[in-house]
Amino acid sequence: MKFFTDLERKYHKYAIPNLMYYITILYGIGLAIAIFMPGFYESYLCLDMAAILRGEIWRLLTFLVYPPSFGSWVFSQVFFGVLALFVYYNRGQILENLWGSFRFNVYFFMGVLGQILAALIVYLVFHQRWILTTGYLNASIFLAYAIYFPDAQILLFFVLPVKAKWLAVAMSAVYLYSFIIGNAAVRCAIVVSLANVIVFFLMTRNYKRYAPAEIKRKQKFKKEIKILPKGKTRHQCAVCGRTEIDGADLEFRYCSKCVGSYEYCQDHLYTHQHVEKESGQITNINQ
Repeated sequence: MKFFTDLERKYHKYAIPNLMYYITILYGIGLAIAIFMPGFYESYLCLDMAAILRGEIWRLLTFLVYPPSFGSWVFSQVFFGVLALFVYYNRGQILENLWGSFRFNVYFFMGVLGQILAALIVYLVFHQRWILTTGYLNASIFLAYAIYFPDAQILLFFVLPVKAKWLAVAMSAVYLYSFIIGNAAVRCAIVVSLANVIVFFLMTRNYKRYAPAEIKRKQKFKKEIKILPKGKTRHQCAVCGRTEIDGADLEFRYCSKCVGSYEYCQDHLYTHQHVEKESGQITNINQ
């Protein structure tokens, strides 16, 4: 945590605010290319390390235009492509609101460098020419979202409500299976491309929560909850209405930007709309 705090203090002015907005524009350009110029991305824009080493260095940036979802028909390309753009823009914005622009920039560009490094290692070490797109990069964004908001519901196929943590588990299982049955090049690509998920979260965890004093404080809090009069609670989320009796792992914090004393659970602390007036209505920006 101290490492990123010091890094942010020195270089925060170089962060790109609202980064996901610009990435979504690139995805939109890539979607248009896929529809109107089939094959152009693979021929001139993708992360082809052999072509890059021949001098086509623009590919180090242009591979980012590959959108999160493609389909075989034009209708499916447009429909699912636009939907994917909205979904990933929303997830990216939530992460930026949660971490701040600088840390989200670091996380995203760590993923970009991981993709480039994976393509380079696979080509130079394993002598294989892989065309890596933004698949791992988009996966890292979703995994980060699922880690912070595991109980967020996502409509699978627009019908089935599934919690983000279960989709993350399924995605991780697919990568794990590929890692087990794949060759050395496959394993290298998976590890290096998703290294930002592991490295960033290990370096930004608040290990204070595992300190003896913090554990003692939580135990004391739980004992105090047990002796409260029946039906009485100390905390309540202003968005979802949950209290400490709805879950032993729930944490509540007051928002310093809201006018008035409004308290939120960990799922809504960073995703609510700030109250500017005492009578303001509070909603969840994910809804």
